[in-house]
Amino acid sequence: MSLRLARPAALPISASASAGDLLRHRRFTSISDLLSNTTWHLPSPSTPIHTISVAHDRGHFSYSNLLDGEGRTSPTARFHVARDDLLHPLANGNKARKLDALLPLLRAYSATDVVTCGGCQSAHAAALAVYCAEMHIRPNLLLRGEQPQVPTGYNLISLMFGNVTYASRSVYAHRSQMLYDHAKEVAGPDGLVVWADDLTDSGWQEPESSDPSRRVVIVSEGAASAVALLGVIRLVKFLSESSSFGNGHQVHVVVDAGTGTTAVGIALGALLLGLPWKVTAVMLADTIEMYREREKTLISEFERVQKLDLPIQDSSYAVDRILNWVERTQPRKFGKVMNGEIERCCKIAQQTAVPLDPMYTLAAWDLAASLSLDKSMDTEVLMVHTGGTLGMFGLAQRYPSSFSSHQGRTMLP
Repeated sequence: MSLRLARPAALPISASASAGDLLRHRRFTSISDLLSNTTWHLPSPSTPIHTISVAHDRGHFSYSNLLDGEGRTSPTARFHVARDDLLHPLANGNKARKLDALLPLLRAYSATDVVTCGGCQSAHAAALAVYCAEMHIRPNLLLRGEQPQVPTGYNLISLMFGNVTYASRSVYAHRSQMLYDHAKEVAGPDGLVVWADDLTDSGWQEPESSDPSRRVVIVSEGAASAVALLGVIRLVKFLSESSSFGNGHQVHVVVDAGTGTTAVGIALGALLLGLPWKVTAVMLADTIEMYREREKTLISEFERVQKLDLPIQDSSYAVDRILNWVERTQPRKFGKVMNGEIERCCKIAQQTAVPLDPMYTLAAWDLAASLSLDKSMDTEVLMVHTGGTLGMFGLAQRYPSSFSSHQGRTMLP
């Protein structure tokens, strides 16, 4: 998680309270109290739930999407998919969840600009650009590396909706400083720069006399922040109220982990709501030590910023008993695609109409399918689909033969 820089000293609360003061200065007695008093961007926390049947024969998997409840009571191996990839045509999945509570804060703060960062094909950067454009807030995006020769996928969306600057890998290695420096440049001499979590933090208050020409908010890479956890917890509450996953059901949630924020949010939500759930996060971009450190940081920030009276003394330890970090089936350097993975994504799409990508969601799908075959488990397996489908457009440029050699046929004259 990014380190804060040049944070203003705490000032007394002004008489003219801003729209964000409710979250900044009230202590909540329960997670339900906090959620019900939060303003959300998404009109509803709901998401479609699809049930996937799994057939396994001599090392080969095949799948079917059991629509309209067909076969859900049969003994066939199956798992469920929370289709968050259907939330928005361009900005969906966990990106939309992590921005669910943040976007209304930007509006309440009268933000003029947002600064964030990500990889060249960052789904987070593209999602923030789309939502900010809808709200008439200028999105300023710092993307790692060089501009592709042919823009496509999330890079194309970022270029269409945002103001993109490409950052060298050496500069990007120091993300916090890079974000702060760029935000100061955007703000100009009369502007004001704040970090996203400051908008809900009782320790921060904008000077009463300030009337900045530009209000610039920094959103960390992947929206890894305490505010982001709220949107994920809202999803957990919705799922817990369904007949499949509520009423004391044992649920094993599987999710892919980039920054790990979504996994931490699901586990924290299960803890705060008293759910008998287990969460397994498939690590994609870092070591287990780094993920565990980020987990502790996010929970600590959540406790500090949200002012929630947690039911346990050591919430980090309690979450750790629910959340398990695991390697993907074939560990590799982040961004690498193994032979046959794109073809498997295509096959799964043809069998189930569920789009996956080999960078992220395929890893969670594989684990969910494997868990569904364990007959000793009296547990519902639920994969949370984190979106990322537009990333396949970028992969089509890198690996064109994976999409053409066995799929397309040429009509003869």
